Amino acid sequence: MPDIYATIHQQPRDVVETLARAMEARAASPQQRAMLEKYLSDVVFPDKARVLEIGCGAGPIAEVLASWPGVTSVTGIDPSPVMIEKARELRGHIKNLSFREGDGRALPFGDGEFDVVVIHTVLCHVPQPERVLTEAFRVLRPAGQLAVFDGDYETISVSIHQHDPLHACGEHVKASFVNDVWLARKLRAMIAASGFQEAGFASHGYSETTEPTYMLTIVDRGADGLVKDGVIGNELAEALKAEARRRVSQGRFFGHIGFASLIACKPG
Repeated sequence: MPDIYATIHQQPRDVVETLARAMEARAASPQQRAMLEKYLSDVVFPDKARVLEIGCGAGPIAEVLASWPGVTSVTGIDPSPVMIEKARELRGHIKNLSFREGDGRALPFGDGEFDVVVIHTVLCHVPQPERVLTEAFRVLRPAGQLAVFDGDYETISVSIHQHDPLHACGEHVKASFVNDVWLARKLRAMIAASGFQEAGFASHGYSETTEPTYMLTIVDRGADGLVKDGVIGNELAEALKAEARRRVSQGRFFGHIGFASLIACKPG
């Protein structure tokens, strides 16, 4: 089943807005914010840094970048006009932050325009992610830095035992929302092949239990997708969602995704 994000520019508004809400929920997680700040702290931002975020969505990561020490300007680019509209609606008031519609595989910028390029949970969704890395290399100045953060989505789990009925929700999300669930495990080789010099690699664990704001969206999107595909009916889908929330109230919910970050430098 194709990754919805891979064709996000063709998706109807209600689908894109649902995805935007899920991404906002994830970005609001204290654990996610801690992982973001951890890998950004490993990036060398020069004074008056010009930063590009490829695949910015509605802009929650770009907003953090805009307030990062040393950053003068941030440009967020995304192929979805609805996402760009949402980004401007939510964050258009931030003076050093701008948004532009475009494809990361063919960036509408000149060579060497940016000091730092950030690609946050994007490459796993992109057919031919190597093209995105090639373009990132091109638009970076010599000695510019690349920061990539992505999910090891093969590890998605909302199960607490072997035959957990919620397992099907996680599996459906992997099949429908991720182009390559193994992408994070290929990052080092892909980035080296694109001409970058690796400066640091780290793994990150992300689990939600008592306040699983984002992981509940995994259950909900998975259950809704199973209905859409004719695998289950509405009644069972609602029962799966209710079971997830019952576990939260009983202190029995567990959701997990592994992530990886890689910092690299363009020679020069």
